Amino acid sequence: MEYKGIDISKYQGDIDFNKVSKNIDFAIIRIGYGMYESQKDPKFEANYEGFKRTNTPVGVYLYSYALNESEAEKEADVVIKWLNNRNLNLPVYFDIEDKSQINLGKVKLTNMCDRFCKRIEKAGYWAGIYANKYFLTTYLDYKKLEEKYTIWVAQWNDQNTYSGKYDMWQYTSTGKVPGINGNVDMNKLYRNIFTKI
Repeated sequence: MEYKGIDISKYQGDIDFNKVSKNIDFAIIRIGYGMYESQKDPKFEANYEGFKRTNTPVGVYLYSYALNESEAEKEADVVIKWLNNRNLNLPVYFDIEDKSQINLGKVKLTNMCDRFCKRIEKAGYWAGIYANKYFLTTYLDYKKLEEKYTIWVAQWNDQNTYSGKYDMWQYTSTGKVPGINGNVDMNKLYRNIFTKI
């Protein structure tokens, strides 16, 4: 089974949730970026409520700027605070791809992912890792991570050549969906994780 979804942030502006929900199976919403409360995505609340109202399954992602394990834990803590016990149908994803992180080394970056995800799961949510194919295979011990967490891989292409295990593929950043002005990231989910969560 294959499910069609989008991921969104403040950059999609005002969304017509009724229109969008007729054309997708799920939405992953950016909750914020970094470890400070001031870094919450200004559209998160509206996006979460809008998709919940239309019964669209939702998950969230945090864009990471963490430079060590302690900062990755702080990022998880602020996500947990923002979620405030809200219900999710899909995982909380750790979006790791920032240029500031690439020289930290594979061991440290992998440990950062692990620490973020452990903290999220301790709070009762399901955790996953988002990164592009190059970042996953070059900077992370992806085999270690895929044993514990669901992987969401980005490769903007007509086929996914990532050789690791993954549940979701972000295949374009220039998708079009009725109800959203401009481009939106499009994703394919290959596993029914809505009920398994």
